[in-house]
Amino acid sequence: MRPTRPGVLAGIAVVFAILAWGALKPLYASLPGLPWTAIPTVFLLALGEFYSGWMTRARIHRRPGTKPVEPLAVARLAALAKASAYGGAAFAGLFAGFTLYTAGLLGRFDQGVPWRDFYIAGGSFLACVLLVCSALYLEYCCKVPKDSGEAGR
Repeated sequence: MRPTRPGVLAGIAVVFAILAWGALKPLYASLPGLPWTAIPTVFLLALGEFYSGWMTRARIHRRPGTKPVEPLAVARLAALAKASAYGGAAFAGLFAGFTLYTAGLLGRFDQGVPWRDFYIAGGSFLACVLLVCSALYLEYCCKVPKDSGEAGR
């Protein structure tokens, strides 16, 4: 499995942002408000992946007080990291498109709905960016260190 390239993730986010922004033009008035629960949920996922990466790295490097890690567990964590990075990039793009669209509506309505959706979509976008960063960190932590005996050969 090859490492995830950040440029591909940025491209996915941009494509999804454009698609979301275009889809919201005719549909925004008929959609219900965004739920705020996405922000803490995605933030907790990002926190969990960051902690998993930190602990996995310590276990791979056999730091004192840690148990050795099973290779299959590391492969599963690497697959989780890759999936989270791509999924987080797609959802970050969706929330970015929603944020951009509602930013254009902020001065037009006297109601608080566009403001509420703007803040929720912006917070969800930031949480998704944190998830992508945590996933990339977890993927980095799953790398097997080079053996010190092989480095001199």
